[in-house]
Amino acid sequence: MSIRTALVVGGGIAGPVAATALRKVGIDARVFEAYPGPASGIGSTLGFAPNGLAALDVIGAGDAVRRVANPMRHTVMALGHKDVPLPSLPGVEPLQQVDRSDLHLALHDHAVSAGVEFTYGKRLVGVDEHPSGVTARFADGSTADGDVLIGADGIKSLVRTLIDPEAPPAGYTGMLGFGAYTTVSVPVPAETMVFAYGRNAYYLYWSMPDGRVGWGANLPSKEYLSLADARAVPNEQWLATLRDVYGPDTPGGELARNTTPADLEVVGAIHIMPPVPHWYRDRLVLVGDAVHAPSNSTGQGASLAIESALQLARCLRDFDDLGTAFATYEAIRRPRVERIAARGAKINSTKTMGPVLRRVMPVMMPAFAKLMKLEETMTREQCYTVDFDAPVNPALELARI
Repeated sequence: MSIRTALVVGGGIAGPVAATALRKVGIDARVFEAYPGPASGIGSTLGFAPNGLAALDVIGAGDAVRRVANPMRHTVMALGHKDVPLPSLPGVEPLQQVDRSDLHLALHDHAVSAGVEFTYGKRLVGVDEHPSGVTARFADGSTADGDVLIGADGIKSLVRTLIDPEAPPAGYTGMLGFGAYTTVSVPVPAETMVFAYGRNAYYLYWSMPDGRVGWGANLPSKEYLSLADARAVPNEQWLATLRDVYGPDTPGGELARNTTPADLEVVGAIHIMPPVPHWYRDRLVLVGDAVHAPSNSTGQGASLAIESALQLARCLRDFDDLGTAFATYEAIRRPRVERIAARGAKINSTKTMGPVLRRVMPVMMPAFAKLMKLEETMTREQCYTVDFDAPVNPALELARI
């Protein structure tokens, strides 16, 4: 291993995990985040898959996330008045529902306890490369030096465009995201998440330990709105739209009506990352949403980011040549993340199914699940583990994806 220091740009999910894993293999990694703190105004909730928890266990952070998450041991697809239970894998941890801010804080605190240094208010504006390393330049005029720079800077990654100015931008799914916690008169069984296909739009809801119900809306919108643009619209106005769109649905209409403006979390455009041609260049490399951000429909975005962070650390540990390390990292990760992203894109196309498809889907669902080899897909995705201590063997890694 020839790399001794790493600059990690981005303090969300992939960044703290990558830095912790790098320290585990003897590389001094520092995290630089543009926002003023580890969970600054990010909001929303996400589904956290068992393979993500298994990956976090490698660096000792799994239990910290379990403490702030709620297990969803049952999942159901709701089509009108018909509920279709979805299969689960025996012997596998359940899906976890976790607030993104709680997840960020848990990963931040664990990384700090492992010796990772975080610096906030550092917005990257450029990188200078030289034979012995890289220099990161920040908007406040400061700089930082390291052997490599890891772009964990999210869906709108600057590092991605520094690696390849022609890199594709994040795609827009055609949906805006919203979330809230509220109450509803319809009983929602404990530890249950429901994926609901409403008359006009898709939504999901889940039970909370305190008796409330969490819910998230995927609101179709031809107009793209960034987080800032969406939050510039008053919450009262968004609630009026949500109540109109979900009003005919049970319990969607009641969820929307019972949500107060103060409780509504506005997420803005929901993105998906198309395949990125170049994951690295020279001493720069990408990890997490900066290079692979599947649709939120997969429930795998955070988990894939964590897996990739661990695999990047392994490759930097095992290969002295930086080009070989980065090429191997891409080779063992690209097939898995792009397969899952493709699955998510197919799911997105069903989120606005018409009335005829909604009526026949309950009948078709068992045959559909068999045709799509749903249990096999779930096993491949959710039972994946990173054998962190083993030497990287690309052939073995590819055989497991």
